Amino acid sequence: MKKKGTKIIIAMILFFIALIINFGNEWINNAIYIIAYIIVGLEIVRKAVKNIFRGKVFDENFLMTLATIGAFAIGEFPEAVAVMLFYQVGELFQNYAVDKSRKSISNLMDIRPDFANVERNNKIEKVNPEDAKIGEIIVVKPGEKIPLDGYVIDGKSSIDTRALTGETLPQEATEGKNVISGCINVNGVIKVKVTKEYGESTVSKILDLVENASSKKSKSENFITKFAQYYTPTVVMIALILAVIPPLVVPGATFADWLYRALSFLVVSCPCALVISIPLSFFGGIGGASKMGILIKGSNYLEALANTEIVVFDKTGTLTEGVFDVQKVNAIGISPEELLKITAYAENYSNHPISLSVKRAYNKQIDESQIINTQELPGLGIIARIGEQDVLVGNEKLMNEKQINYEKSEDIGTVLYVAIERKYVGCIVIADKIKDDSVKAIKELKKNNIKQTVMLTGDRKNVGEYVAKQLQLDQVYTELLPDGKVEKVESLLKEKSEKGKLAFVGDGINDAPVLAISDIGIAMGGLGSDAAIEAADVVLMTDEPSKIVDAIHLSKKTMRIVKENIVFAICIKILVLILSAWGISTMWEAVFADVGVSIIAIINALRILRVKK
Repeated sequence: MKKKGTKIIIAMILFFIALIINFGNEWINNAIYIIAYIIVGLEIVRKAVKNIFRGKVFDENFLMTLATIGAFAIGEFPEAVAVMLFYQVGELFQNYAVDKSRKSISNLMDIRPDFANVERNNKIEKVNPEDAKIGEIIVVKPGEKIPLDGYVIDGKSSIDTRALTGETLPQEATEGKNVISGCINVNGVIKVKVTKEYGESTVSKILDLVENASSKKSKSENFITKFAQYYTPTVVMIALILAVIPPLVVPGATFADWLYRALSFLVVSCPCALVISIPLSFFGGIGGASKMGILIKGSNYLEALANTEIVVFDKTGTLTEGVFDVQKVNAIGISPEELLKITAYAENYSNHPISLSVKRAYNKQIDESQIINTQELPGLGIIARIGEQDVLVGNEKLMNEKQINYEKSEDIGTVLYVAIERKYVGCIVIADKIKDDSVKAIKELKKNNIKQTVMLTGDRKNVGEYVAKQLQLDQVYTELLPDGKVEKVESLLKEKSEKGKLAFVGDGINDAPVLAISDIGIAMGGLGSDAAIEAADVVLMTDEPSKIVDAIHLSKKTMRIVKENIVFAICIKILVLILSAWGISTMWEAVFADVGVSIIAIINALRILRVKK
């Protein structure tokens, strides 16, 4: 880029010397023009010749070469150099814009780890991350990138996930906690047991996703590609007709005059503004999204997001935290602490999520010598002997079966009824908490004219309807198995308009079939989830549903810029093409209609990189 800039400056100096200073000899001025042309235009001529031999004739290099050589042929030396000079200035702007777009995802691409400190034979070996094996222990020091996915077996530290999630708040990494590759260890030394090889690790999959995003073209990009294929040979034929026919049939017309018009017509006709700015807009959009922790797998999905009409959500882990916690302890005749303790003891040997939530809420050492006997009753609960007492913990069915006189709870969630020595002592309510961000997300989606917000869940009707009411969703379908979710999405797909799109938001694991049939599959909380990265079209690197609104905003902004560039470029070109054909505009207006429009379109496309986190 620096080399190209130097060439342009030298050529520009020579151009203005020849233009301003009269050496008294036309040959000297023309020689300076030719030197300037060679400096700035030889590369373009070479490309044109090479492409002709490859069968790729009608490209911008061919048009520039043909127009400038023709200008030399009719003695318009200054304009021949100006066309090539300004074209190269446009190319410089394009390169700058692409570099700026690439830098917008440089933080993301910087997650690639350089090495891994592996513990082998009581020594630390610095190896390529690809050479580390599953089960090996890696040591990550402060300031180093975590090279592979795994879990902490020793040490404590803060982890900077900014490059992957866009979040500035560090995450705590303690013993037993999973950590993912690409994040930076901030302070303490930690030892991590590797759970995935480098090729299967989060960092590898994300890098592959971003690097291949540009291969999936949007309809707008495909339109421009096809448009250029037919447009360029057409304008070359029109230019040829302009140069040859009028001098033969129009009285007083000269060949030099109409050749000049034809050459101006050729310069204007080059579709650079469209060919450069449209892909650049989408590339910038994908880069801008990555700044916010949103990974979009291709410009086709970026374009589709702008037409979203229906957003369908999974419940658990998407709109709710996905972690069951004790919400209420309603004790009768004993203290809440005693009720929680006796329930935790009864649930001690169970690994059910409900049991784990009770033990997590109790958060004290359990004296297993006090647990004499436990019996799990599928679909009912647990019967246990704790010390000298018989304890029943379970649902309404268990209470009814054992003929316990209990008070039915009206709370939403899973209710554990507890009886000691056949006497009801209270209940514990366990529920999945609605994310604070979910309320904001649904409100913002409705503000953005999303026609329907729908929730699909396998949970009970009262739980699903409660969550839907709290979030003010338009529709909710409960007690669905995975195939039931697919049926509902297929039905909803029929309700959207012809151009409208349906986006499904799920965790990317249980919902893979639904992600696949949706127009846009969006995976929530993609960190560490292989299925999320592979099955979805868009991956949100945090658990915030409001990121969907950010993605839609960005998509609409991108499409607005794309349409502005298409309309602006085509309108200016048509106007100057007509003026060129009638001989009203000169080569200078032609240069503006090509290079000037390209530069303006590129600058407009760069606006997409100004994103707010």
